[in-house]
Amino acid sequence: MQFSSSLVENAVNEFAKLPGIGKKTALRLVLHLLKQNEATVGNFGDAIIKMRNEIKFCQRCHNIADADICSICANSMRKQELICVVENIRDVITIESTQQYNGTYHVLGGIISPLDGVGPEQLNIESLVNRINKEQVQEIIFALSPNIQGDTTIYYIQKKLQPLSVKITTIARGISFGGELEYADEMTLARSIANRLPVENYVSK
Repeated sequence: MQFSSSLVENAVNEFAKLPGIGKKTALRLVLHLLKQNEATVGNFGDAIIKMRNEIKFCQRCHNIADADICSICANSMRKQELICVVENIRDVITIESTQQYNGTYHVLGGIISPLDGVGPEQLNIESLVNRINKEQVQEIIFALSPNIQGDTTIYYIQKKLQPLSVKITTIARGISFGGELEYADEMTLARSIANRLPVENYVSK
């Protein structure tokens, strides 16, 4: 791909670094921005820079936030005694889009995967245990992708939570085993949350 402008070429190369964006799509985006007025492009650039510089992670659940506590944790209308444990922030957004869940979340930041060098100590597991110890939590819902790594993570955390008097469930397996949570359709995910079952039904001892 030949460019008559190094400025355009540099912009295309930066856009192409984004996931799912190839050179042709990157060029289309850059050319679109070139058609916009300076104020529009300036607002776009400022929004990206402001997000990167000012974004925070909730001190309670590790979700993205504008302040020390995210808007979900700060919402008194939500069931604070109910925690949905998810792998990443994308899963929070996916579940929220179903509009079927009114509790809080806890973002692990990954799942246990020894082959990928990810162990329990690299995840937000201890903060979950501490949170349950300090708060009046009644139920933990595991909403991890239904695969070996997800089940391993559930089993590990379940063992750590055994001394605590908290109900532990997992979303129903309307989500196919080996699938990724973020790719599930909203209706299937909503039914899985509504029809959650005790974690012992799915995680072998």
